[in-house]
Amino acid sequence: MANQRVDGGRGRRPGVVNSTKRGGPGRGFWLALGVVAVIGIGALGYVASRPKVTARTIDPNLPALKAEGYLIGSPSAPLEVIEFADFECPGCGQYATITEPDVRAKLVNAGKIRVRYMDFPLPMHKNTWDASLAAACANDQGKFWEMHDAIFQNQDRWNGEATSRPRPVLSDLAKGLGLDMSKYGACMDSETHKAKIQATLMEAERRGVNQTPTFVIGDKMVPGALPYDQFKQLVDAELAKLPATKPADSTGFRPMGDTAAKKAGAK
Repeated sequence: MANQRVDGGRGRRPGVVNSTKRGGPGRGFWLALGVVAVIGIGALGYVASRPKVTARTIDPNLPALKAEGYLIGSPSAPLEVIEFADFECPGCGQYATITEPDVRAKLVNAGKIRVRYMDFPLPMHKNTWDASLAAACANDQGKFWEMHDAIFQNQDRWNGEATSRPRPVLSDLAKGLGLDMSKYGACMDSETHKAKIQATLMEAERRGVNQTPTFVIGDKMVPGALPYDQFKQLVDAELAKLPATKPADSTGFRPMGDTAAKKAGAK
C-alpha cells in the first residue's frame, strides 16, 4: 500500500491512499511530462524510419549529349508521346507487358502517335544501368525495341532481386535476338552509351519527373503504369486539339507487332 498512488481529483474522500507528498508536482505536471515523452519518442521514431535521401553522382567526364531516346512510329504521326522509364521498375514492366502491346497495335501502327522511350535509371535499382546499356547496344544493331521487350519480359531473371550479375542474363537475351555478340560484348565492356543514358536521365530531372513510368502526352505529364483505356483517352483528348490531318502511313518505320508472342528468346 505504501507505493500505491491514486490520483486525487475533486471531491476526494478521506481515507483514500495517496503517497504523494503535499506540495509536490501535481497532475498537470505529470500529464505535461507524459506528453513531452510521447512527442520525443515519436520524433525519434520518425528520424529512424524516414527514407534516406540518395544523392546521385553525375559523371563530369562524360560529354554533354542531346537527350534523344528511342523512337517508334512514323515521324509524321500527329502526336508524340514521351515515356520516361526504368528497365528495373516493376510498374514499367507492367506497362510494357500489359498495356504497350495495345498502344503499339492500335495507336502507333495506326499512325496516330509515335512514342519516344527515354531512359530514367533510378538509384535504388542496382541493375538498371546494365539493362539500359544492353538496350542501347542492341540499338546499334537496329534492335532496340526487340531488346526493350525481352528485357521487360524477363525482368524477374536479371533484376536486383534475382541476381547481382545481370549481364550474363542480358547477354542471353541479346543472343536470342540474333545480335552479333562480339559487337554487343565490346559495346557493353566499353559502356559506349553511358553518356547517352545520362543525358536522358538529366532531361527527366530537368522536367521534374519523379516517378517511373511517366508519360508526357501533349501538355500533360502523367505518372504511373496507365491502363490502355486511360492512355487512349489522354491521347484522344490531345489529338482532338490538333488540326484535322490524315493518319500517318507506315512509310519510314517498321510496325512492331506483339513481341510477347515471340518472347524474344525468353523461356
